[in-house]
Amino acid sequence: MNTRMLINGELVEGAATLDVVNPANGKVFATIARADEGQLEEAVAAARAAFPAWSKLTYEERGAMVGKLADALEARKEELAQLLTREQGKPAAQAMGEVIGGIYQLRFYASQRHEPQIIKEDAKSRILEHRTPLGVVAAVTPWNFPFMMVTQKIGPALVTGNTVVAKPAPTTPMCALFIAEEAAKIFPAGVLNVIVDENELGGPLTAHPDIAKVSFTGSTGTGRKVYASGADALKRITLELGGNDAAIVLDDVSPKEIAPKLFNGAMINAGQVCLAIKRVYAPASIYDELCDELAQLAKDAVVDDGANQGAQIGPVQNRMQYEKVLGFLEDARENGTVLAGGDRLDRDGYFIAPTVVKDIPDSARLVREEQFGPVIPVLKYDDIDEVIARANDSEYGLGGTVWSADLDRGVEVAMKIDSGTVWVNKHLDLPFDVPFGGAKQSGIGREGGDEGVSAYTQKHVINVALN
Repeated sequence: MNTRMLINGELVEGAATLDVVNPANGKVFATIARADEGQLEEAVAAARAAFPAWSKLTYEERGAMVGKLADALEARKEELAQLLTREQGKPAAQAMGEVIGGIYQLRFYASQRHEPQIIKEDAKSRILEHRTPLGVVAAVTPWNFPFMMVTQKIGPALVTGNTVVAKPAPTTPMCALFIAEEAAKIFPAGVLNVIVDENELGGPLTAHPDIAKVSFTGSTGTGRKVYASGADALKRITLELGGNDAAIVLDDVSPKEIAPKLFNGAMINAGQVCLAIKRVYAPASIYDELCDELAQLAKDAVVDDGANQGAQIGPVQNRMQYEKVLGFLEDARENGTVLAGGDRLDRDGYFIAPTVVKDIPDSARLVREEQFGPVIPVLKYDDIDEVIARANDSEYGLGGTVWSADLDRGVEVAMKIDSGTVWVNKHLDLPFDVPFGGAKQSGIGREGGDEGVSAYTQKHVINVALN
């Protein structure tokens, strides 16, 4: 288990240390290297020095090294998945899914190419679009997907010719250090640097004059600070922020059939997914039945240490988020009817009982804000236009779902939801070749697909006179 950071091609100790806690028992399981501002400066300087040579390599050469990183991680996937569960808390099967997804993600990006293209040609001129790398990229990642969020950012950044300083969330730094250990054997010095902090280096990193682009995934509040920090230098910034995703259930579905899909969409990773279902709107005709089905699923769910066989829902990842979710539960008890769960579990670690709440008003905190925990508010509606307006009445607009037996009807409703991605009769389907991102205060820019790769490049137009 690597506990050192990667700076300028070397695995190094930190100026200080950081304790990493297993959320399933609340106990420290590792003490790792932690950077100060001096080591941050070293990492940025190393990335800047490495950029000229790295950017001159071909896509094939850079992609081959990104592919080698994927191979090295795949060879250790069992070890990596166990580490992921230990630091993040998610059940083992979900952890392995994240690991495999991140490895495939690296392979996808390793295959991408942005060669010059003729965008216009006539008798007088030929116009080429050429894309060039930006420089040093700051990749700042969250604690809910500590492996896949790193691969999502370093893959396109590296293959397009940028160098990277990655900073994982301080409560889940181990997967990033695992990547660093293998990357140190593959990439030239300075191409990929990984530093760890206790949330004090985010501002200096994103505002650093030698950072050309910031790719940040996290809360909307922190995203606003990141956006402001890049304003003076007009940095390129991609923000994938919070969500309060609505699931609109139409009146032509079976509550018994749809309830498990809604429950899984809300409770995956203990609800700690930006694109998880955060509020369910059900028509009056099936409202009570659907609430009862969801409540039974919550009561039957196995909540346990993700390392234990049979665990379906793990702990909330950290104490700060745990306390925040407990506040939402208090709001739920005061403003709605709790059908299942509604409190912490009496055991070590940050466990909260899966909770289903009905008869709660749109004005409640649990409905207005992003709970980011295992809690589902279910709201009743009578009119489809009314519920679309209610779903859209949010500062967020990351994702959403519509559930209907009539696909055309489902698509018609989905087209009216003001979110970056809306699924019909499925959830969390995110192919690597399809861009995703948020509307409103859920983000700026896109990750994934050609658009996500292009975000790490500068468009360079060459206009040639032919006569």
